[in-house]
Amino acid sequence: MANITVNPTRMELTRLKGKLRTAQRGHKLLKDKRDELMKQFLDTVREVRALRAEVEEELMTVHASFTVASALMSSEAMEQALLYPKQSVELTQTSRNIMSVNVPEYHFQTKTRSDADIYPYGFASTSGELDTAVDALGKVFQKMLKLAEIEKSAQLMAEEIEKTRRRVNALEYVMIPDTQEAIRYITMKLDENDRATTTRLMKVKDMLLREALEEQRHRDAAAMEQYQGQTS
Repeated sequence: MANITVNPTRMELTRLKGKLRTAQRGHKLLKDKRDELMKQFLDTVREVRALRAEVEEELMTVHASFTVASALMSSEAMEQALLYPKQSVELTQTSRNIMSVNVPEYHFQTKTRSDADIYPYGFASTSGELDTAVDALGKVFQKMLKLAEIEKSAQLMAEEIEKTRRRVNALEYVMIPDTQEAIRYITMKLDENDRATTTRLMKVKDMLLREALEEQRHRDAAAMEQYQGQTS
């Protein structure tokens, strides 16, 4: 018997059957949700791997360009060139729903009109390699932001998959088996009660039949005695 306490009544049996149907429907829906989330998660993980490889490769290019620029320029000149950036960026966040998971979407927009504002220095006193490094860094920034977005999405989906998996397991291995066991227990008890009631009714019927036969014999005997008294 499952570790639950139930009253072996027909009303409780009806309630448990309704509960079982609801649990089975919920189990199916949660399994479908888990499977779809797993599909979305794996697609996102593949996207993360590809984009991370791109970002790492481009960051290596940026690092190489800055290394060359630092070799061609003094550290003081480079620090002075990059000290006061001209371009600012406004970052906003929205969200979209994936199987009841709200994943972030990042959007950024520069607050300056000219693309040349990415260079906060004059070109006369700086190395061309520094221009290449700054330009590459500006381009890879967008990919880094996208990478952060999809990595966060993957993290949120993984957490939701784990929660959904626990719910599926709780329904599949605890709630549904316990409810089925309770239904079997109540059904068995009700069947026992029906058999006991039938047995009692049969015994009462036999008793009533015996009493009726005994009474009929008494009446027949009394009638016979009366007949014999009249004929003697």
